[in-house]
Amino acid sequence: MAVEDLNKKWKRFALSSSPKTPLEHCEWLNKLLIEIWSNYINPKLSLRFQSIVEKRLKRNKSRLIEKLELLEFSLGSSPPWLGLQGTRWSTFGDQQVMRLGFDWDTTDISIMLLAKVAKPFFGTAKIVINSLRIKGDLLLMPILDGKAILYSFISTPEVRITVTFGSGTELPGVSSWLVKLLTDTLAKTMVEPRRQCFSLSAVDLRKKAVAGIVYVTVISGNKLSRSSLKGSPSRRQPSSGVDGLREHSDDKDLQTFVEVELGELTRRTNVRPGSSPQWDSTFNMILHDNTGIVRFHLFEHAPGRMMCDYLASCDIKMRYNTDDSTTFWAIGPDSSVIARHSEFCGKAVEMVLPFEGVNIGELAVKLVIKEWQFSDGSLSFNNLRVSSQPSLNGSSNFLPRTGRKIIVTVVEGKDLITKDKSGKCNPYVKLQYGKVLQKTKTAHSFNPVWNQRFEFDEIGDGEYLKIKCYTEEVFGDDSIGSAHISLKGLVEGSPRDVWIPLEKVNSGELRIQIEAVRIDDYEGSRGSSYSGNGWIELVLIEARDLVAADLRGTSDPYVRVQYGNLKRRTKVMYKTLNPKWHQTFEFPDNGNPLELHVKDHNAVLPTSSIGDCVVEYQRLPPNQMADKWIPLQGVKRGEIHIQATRKVPELEKKPSVDPDTSLTKAHQISSQMKQMMIKLQSLIDDGILEGISTPVSELEALQDMQEEYMVQLETEQMLLLNKIKEVGQEMLNSSPSLSRNSFGS
Repeated sequence: MAVEDLNKKWKRFALSSSPKTPLEHCEWLNKLLIEIWSNYINPKLSLRFQSIVEKRLKRNKSRLIEKLELLEFSLGSSPPWLGLQGTRWSTFGDQQVMRLGFDWDTTDISIMLLAKVAKPFFGTAKIVINSLRIKGDLLLMPILDGKAILYSFISTPEVRITVTFGSGTELPGVSSWLVKLLTDTLAKTMVEPRRQCFSLSAVDLRKKAVAGIVYVTVISGNKLSRSSLKGSPSRRQPSSGVDGLREHSDDKDLQTFVEVELGELTRRTNVRPGSSPQWDSTFNMILHDNTGIVRFHLFEHAPGRMMCDYLASCDIKMRYNTDDSTTFWAIGPDSSVIARHSEFCGKAVEMVLPFEGVNIGELAVKLVIKEWQFSDGSLSFNNLRVSSQPSLNGSSNFLPRTGRKIIVTVVEGKDLITKDKSGKCNPYVKLQYGKVLQKTKTAHSFNPVWNQRFEFDEIGDGEYLKIKCYTEEVFGDDSIGSAHISLKGLVEGSPRDVWIPLEKVNSGELRIQIEAVRIDDYEGSRGSSYSGNGWIELVLIEARDLVAADLRGTSDPYVRVQYGNLKRRTKVMYKTLNPKWHQTFEFPDNGNPLELHVKDHNAVLPTSSIGDCVVEYQRLPPNQMADKWIPLQGVKRGEIHIQATRKVPELEKKPSVDPDTSLTKAHQISSQMKQMMIKLQSLIDDGILEGISTPVSELEALQDMQEEYMVQLETEQMLLLNKIKEVGQEMLNSSPSLSRNSFGS
């Protein structure tokens, strides 16, 4: 009904608008279009529409199709005919409008799709679209003093598509499905009053925007009334099961809120009373393209009811322009145009929008583009452009999407929701990049802090980083939001630190840090120029303010150190929340994650965790000690004091192990372990279970000592072999005769 009403309104407008110029024939325009179509317009439009068509097809697949892939896309050599009946400029109010006939009947387009047939059928089918007919009347409206043109069809155009099938299965109904898909897409996006925008920027900075950050503020409503909103044609079904809205003569008890929608991301304002509510709610939202639609849905909140009644909607479209500005446009009163222009990021744009399909009711909003992100990795924000340094060949200095590492740090979250009836929130985050999955530890807060770092091998094809947030529950984990981030254009040395709003929920954001590094640089930062010649020295000094794991209000803490596949542990400090260990461990410097797990020791029961953390040592300068307190994760409190050093000395600076001493020490450790096993077996045979804990702890300490000594021997062996190679290379370099002989052989 709403579509029919709007079509009738625009037909009346097209007939009643006053002519401003005489009728002009368009033969010259069509001749020009034929000349430039094949070499200029067709390649550009084919490239632009290819990604749009592919997204639409995948999102709206036929039930007969499980998977769809676009193999080829070309609009052919025949352009559409424009203005066959002539054209003229007209005025409607203060708006200039041109009506232009559009007739595109072509048989040389080449669009090929590969479809995988859905179950219970099998096989694949090649779908070839070889003819297309679109016929309708276009409206062109210049806005913003000629900076842009809005264009749309007056009514839904006539659409006809012919398909053939290549090798494989023939699918019935494909032609009608494609016609319906194209017709619905046109009706929803560019049939009056839905308009598309074409920018006429005077400057082209040749930047491709791939994402943006926009702050959306819902300011207030005005003239809201149940009686006026009762007839609002809903674009979505009402949330409640009650048909229609309750009609009251007094709107003072009207309580409303606004749901803001951008793609998959939604946010809600608070509930406010009255016919002129004041919300003043600002939301951080992510745009995953250079254009987007912010939709505002008005709901009535009825106290004591589970569901809310949908009232009305309005929306704003936005588009990045090639001169680094942004255009905003919306439907105004009586289907007129509201347009705003932001010359740079950071400039606020305010608009008062009428609700669609009703005669009364307005919504005041404010939008601020905080940042545009470009495909070359540069950013534009606050009237400044932060660009990557150009490379020598004139292109940007980022590598192709292969041969790099993507470093993702999940820092923290805020305002997370919970579905637990007890009101607790135990969140964790899953990351997916390609087929690789990573997961953070579980926190215990609505505003958690993780500070966990993950590595991915960069892959091509514009793959997104997918983020899912869950809360851990006893009977199954609940999803509390998701998001996806475009990794296009990441530049080495320019890490991004952003707050990402979670989609499919009404609250919650995650702080994510993302950095791209060359594999060579990354390996170098781990091992410096002495890669393979050094080791990590870790000193576990003490901990403080640990949580109590025992009923008596204390703990028996020790630390389990994990470095790749190597595991070490400290001694147990009994009955204390502030233990002091002062123990040193050494590991080969090969870049493995260095994790510390603080545990409470129990002789009989399983040990319980009282916190863990990760030591970030990879970026430490060689031979410089880092001394710091690290907060423990997964618990309410607790810190651990460590010292970490990346040791890269010369071989002679670290005394080698004497063979005789090594043999003696190895025999001593083996003998002590054997005696301890005999003692432990004796206690078990005599049934003295309360005395088991001491020899078990001593046995574990001896085992750790043995493992630590083996690591020291492996490190010494590695250093010795590297030194032998260096000496051999020096001999070759210093003796020309040896070098010649070696080359000759």
